[in-house]
This record gives sequence, C-alpha cells and structure tokens, in this order.
Amino acid sequence: MKNRVLFILAGVGVLVGLVSAYLYAQQIPAQPPVFSPAANPYGKGIYAEGIVESYQPHGENINIYPEVAGTVTRILAQEGQQVAQGAPLLAIEDSVQRALVEQQRAQSEAALALLQQLKAQPRPENLAVAQAQMDLAAASLKTAQDSYDKQQRAYGLEPKSVSRDALDTARNSAEAARRNLQVAQRQYELTRAGAWSYDIRNQEKQYQALLGAYNSSKALLDKYTVVAPADGVVLSVATAVGSYVSPAQGSYNSYTQGSGPAIVMGHPQGEQQVRCYIDEILVHRLPRDGAIKAQMFVRGTGISVPLQFVRIQPYVSPKIELSDQRTERVDVRVLPVIFKFAAPGQVDLYPGQLVDVFIGEPDGKKG
Repeated sequence: MKNRVLFILAGVGVLVGLVSAYLYAQQIPAQPPVFSPAANPYGKGIYAEGIVESYQPHGENINIYPEVAGTVTRILAQEGQQVAQGAPLLAIEDSVQRALVEQQRAQSEAALALLQQLKAQPRPENLAVAQAQMDLAAASLKTAQDSYDKQQRAYGLEPKSVSRDALDTARNSAEAARRNLQVAQRQYELTRAGAWSYDIRNQEKQYQALLGAYNSSKALLDKYTVVAPADGVVLSVATAVGSYVSPAQGSYNSYTQGSGPAIVMGHPQGEQQVRCYIDEILVHRLPRDGAIKAQMFVRGTGISVPLQFVRIQPYVSPKIELSDQRTERVDVRVLPVIFKFAAPGQVDLYPGQLVDVFIGEPDGKKG
C-alpha cells in the first residue's frame, strides 16, 4: 500500500513538471511601443536637446531677482497671468525702510519751512518793534539833548548856577542817547534787510541734501515691491509668503536645494521658440545660416514640428547641468541655436519643456 502511494505521488510530480515546462516555454508577445522613438529625418542631420521658451527677439526668459533683501509679505501675481510693464508681482516686508522714509520726509519739510521763513523776512511784527525802538531812542535823545542845552545856557549866564560835574553828566547823557539812537537805527535797517543771503544759501543746500536723502530712501522703498520689467507672462513664481529673498541669491528652492530667480517671465507673443545646445564637436557640421532646417520631436508622443531658424548665439559656453544651474559645470561646451515654431494643435507645450531636435540641410538624403 505504501509503495502504491509513492508511485502515485511521483506520477503527479512528473505531470506537474511537464505542465510547468510547457507553460514557461510559451513566448509572451511584447507590448507594442506607445510611441516610436524620434528618427533623424536628415541624412546629415545632427541631434540636439532643446528647451522650449516663449519667443523673443533676443535674450532668454526674464529672470527677476529682487533689488532688496527681505521676507515676502504678499504674492501679487499668479503663474500664467498676463502682466503689463510696471505691474506689481510681489511685496517684501518694508517697515524699517518706510519708517526711515517718514523720518527723512519730516526733516526735509522742516528744512523747507525754515528756508521759507528766511526768505519771508523781515516779519512785519519784528519790523514794527524795531521801528518803535528807534522812535524811543530818538525821543530819549531829544530829552537828553534838551536837558543838556538848558544846563549849558544856564552855565553860560551864571557859571555858579550849574556845577561843572552836572554839565558833564548832561553832555554825556546826550551823547549816550545819540549813540543809542544810532544802534536802534542800525537794528531797524538790519531787520528791514531780512535774512542774510549766506544764511539763505546755506539753508537751501541743507534742504536740498535732506530732500535728496528723502527721495533716495523713497526710491529704495519702491524697490520693496517687485514689478514687471516688461509686458509678458508670469511663467514661474519660485517663492512664497514668509520666504526670504535677496538680490544675490533670489529665492531658495526646497526641491532642488539651490537658489534661483524669485520670478520668471516670458514674452506675451503666441509663438514659441526652442533653444538648442549643439555640442562643440558638432558645431562644424552645422549648415550655413540660410540652409539650416530643423525638426522638433515632442517627447512621449509621435508628434514632430517643423522649426524656423531664428539665429545663432555666437558664443560657445560651458554646458550647465540641470542639478544646479548656477554653479555646477562640466567640460563640454555648447553653442546655442534658436528656432521658432507655431504651437501644434495636438499637444500643449510649455516653457522649460525638453524636446528632441534634429538639424540638417533640407536636401540631405536620409542614410
């Protein structure tokens, strides 16, 4: 009985092995590719990686860095928004600078008020006081002179009627009154002449200096609101309320762990362009400007778009790795070539998107 069970189990094992061998030997057909890889349409074509940009006659996308450092308090524009030149994009905390502007404004206004006061002299009230002092001095002189004259006449008639000492005192009093009148007249003339021209010029310079400091601080205060430098479209806002931005570093990106522009803008035209980077060892194979033709292939699709040559940026520069666009460089140098194209209707393309580009002569035969 025991041997019979063993033979049955062995037979079942052999059967299972034969079935498994048959099943594993079957060929599973491969899934068809979702799209065909881009093929070189030119016999002498060269490959380049391109990046989509908004079309612009010169330059690249507008990278906006704030001109002052501080904490972002408000985001005033949204990605994809059309903005006009001068439109506010973001605001930076400005309480210290605003207080300084108010202080310098008050100082300049005080300096202006003093300058106007100097130019408005003489004040009628001061002139009236000076006139009254002069009239009083003239009256005092007449009283002293009359007293002296009386004593002098008495002394001439009878020398013993007036002492010599009293006569000298009366004469001195009249002379002192005369001098006092001269001082009052000079004081009246000084008051009537108004402020000294040198004092006015000095105050004018002080007012201009304080006004210049106020205008400078106010201009700096305006920098705490970042505005659009040109008409365009906001492509990227790489900061948030509460983040710190600076002129040198822009805004810190927590994903790439690097710094970059706080805002990126593109031009508002409907056309787009592709910036291709040609490896320096392939530059000599570029056709002449008039003969350059190119095809762009959208990755992940079978869509190809003809490109129109725009210009070559005639400066070979080091290729920049995407991991850190500001610092990391490699030994490869590339030549930028720019094409433009009309957006295809089948798919949306966005600035910053990578595409495959083949460049070649139009009459080249495919090899």
